[in-house]
Amino acid sequence: MIKYPQKNLPLVESNPVQEDILLSSYNYHLPPELIAKTPVMPRDSSRLLVVNSPTTHRHSIFQDLPRWLSPGDLLIFNNTRVIPARLDGKQSTGNSVKVFLLEEKIPGYWLALVESEKQLNIGSEIWFGTTDKDPIEKIPLLQATVIDTNEGKDTQLLKFEVSTPEVLWQKIEQLGTVTLPPFIQESQANPSQYQTIYAQQPGSVAAPTAGLHFTQELLEELSKQGINQAHITLQISSGTFHPVEVEEITKHNIHQEWIDVSETTIKQIRDTQAEGGRIIAVGTTVVRALEGSAKVAEQLGQNLTAFRGKTDIFIYPGYRWRVIDGMITNFHLPRSSLLMLVSALIGRDRLLELYREAISSQYRFYSFGDSMLILPECR
Repeated sequence: MIKYPQKNLPLVESNPVQEDILLSSYNYHLPPELIAKTPVMPRDSSRLLVVNSPTTHRHSIFQDLPRWLSPGDLLIFNNTRVIPARLDGKQSTGNSVKVFLLEEKIPGYWLALVESEKQLNIGSEIWFGTTDKDPIEKIPLLQATVIDTNEGKDTQLLKFEVSTPEVLWQKIEQLGTVTLPPFIQESQANPSQYQTIYAQQPGSVAAPTAGLHFTQELLEELSKQGINQAHITLQISSGTFHPVEVEEITKHNIHQEWIDVSETTIKQIRDTQAEGGRIIAVGTTVVRALEGSAKVAEQLGQNLTAFRGKTDIFIYPGYRWRVIDGMITNFHLPRSSLLMLVSALIGRDRLLELYREAISSQYRFYSFGDSMLILPECR
């Protein structure tokens, strides 16, 4: 049974120093040429910065990950699948409409960013793709209706006219295109390179990028060495790209994301901790899912248990960790909530020092860039 708190953590959330809650404290300069436009091949040939003590680090290659982990450790992955979220459509009048799916509210209902030549109103229909089965009137392959226009600037709620959720996923896969993050320009990557090899559950509009480094051969090597694997699902929304815009970060309203942490994964966590193994999250999305689930359980006076629902957990320095011991993560945008999350694990000053080292060593940054392994010994 998991007990709160874990290991030598404080009984309450600690108070961060003043600098740790200021947005300006999370800024750094990144030369534009270090923004990775295309991933390296093979995936596990990317570089890996290993943070293995409070004062030291090592330069490595991702395919050497097994040497830095121990038998009995548990790697937890996000098995979400990126959907081709951009759909090009038309109104019945012929006006062009561009739709970028943001978040599935309930099956068949999507919050979407909509760009149209003419304003869309409640009841407006959008057609995606057509078939010429009817010689007189073209029939859309997929149709959506605007049912709410008050979701924010250019953001509307769409109802897709389909018989089942499975049919909608099939149509989206058929008609949509994958869109890369806004900070990646002129990429030569193909859509499969913006998908982890273990992706299963469709629903994300962005990839869990820490997982892009894994190959099937590397996963098999990890298993051979007794390093276990588990999965959660967190459906990444466009909110992951929203900047923090308030100087005092504690006033930032972070986005919500849907998570699914299964009882099978909870059992693997319990077994690992009971046997002295370490919980290593593969990416910030896994951190949010596990810590979000644990915090909900704690608020209900429960131990960590299976959870399906939404989390809006915002992790920054002063956070008391409940589940994870270490993590694998890419290098994040300045002033981003993800940079704050990693700072909560090893300290803001230390993290920015490591970023300066990565920049001087010509590491590649962001979604298609290199990676960092933060081991529990560094905390």
